[in-house]
Amino acid sequence: MPTSQPTSKTSRTASSKKPLIYGAGVVLAAALLGFVSYRATAPDHSGSSPSSSSAADATTDPETGVYPELAKLARRDAGDKLAQGRVDAPVVLIEYADFKCGYCGKFARDTEPALVKKYVDDGTLRIEWRNFPIFGAESEAAARAAWAAGQQGRFWQFHRAAYAEGAKEKGFGKDRLKALAQQAGVADLDRFARDTDSSAASAAVGKDQEQGYGIGATSTPSFLINGRPIAGAQPVETFTRAIEEAAEKARTTEDAKGDGRARGAEDGAK
Repeated sequence: MPTSQPTSKTSRTASSKKPLIYGAGVVLAAALLGFVSYRATAPDHSGSSPSSSSAADATTDPETGVYPELAKLARRDAGDKLAQGRVDAPVVLIEYADFKCGYCGKFARDTEPALVKKYVDDGTLRIEWRNFPIFGAESEAAARAAWAAGQQGRFWQFHRAAYAEGAKEKGFGKDRLKALAQQAGVADLDRFARDTDSSAASAAVGKDQEQGYGIGATSTPSFLINGRPIAGAQPVETFTRAIEEAAEKARTTEDAKGDGRARGAEDGAK
């Protein structure tokens, strides 16, 4: 099998991490997500450049399985500053991404806003971000800076600035990260700098990384939608279909629970 194209560091880093054990079903899920992640960044033999090759070729089939162990990775923490949407939303999309990843930027600009407008705003969807820096020191620095912006309630504004068209080409050096924080409306830039360089930022990013490697992600962006793995910057239709299927399943499950409670109450009244 050919090697993945992004960088040799990426493949070395991914292979050096020990997979986490969430349950027996995750072994299969990790293999699946690892495979589609490989396809998302596999060398393009058509003669086109990496920037013009389509990430849309890499996805799980809509009819493949949903893994309950992976669905449990949703934190649903009301205090999570790197999440948006109701904590009790029936569907949770977990995104593992890197600020130096071009396909992540494509998702952030072209797809995510539509999902927010259609599903987050009406309470159907919650989006939880996981920092998954795999492209070196600047990726790590941007991840810590995004976390630091989140400590002042400006993560999504920083996210939008960092993924703006042409932003990643300017790099993520210290001065550039400060400029992005200013653009995002971070109020206390001194605190931002301290938080960016803190052990807490490193620990938070490291925790997200370990989770990503543990489920078999080897490229960015990678996603879980109620336990269904999806890899690559897919067309919006791929996400809407997965979200709507997950929402319908959640409604059916809740209706069944409601019927069970009603029958229990009736039996108790007899």
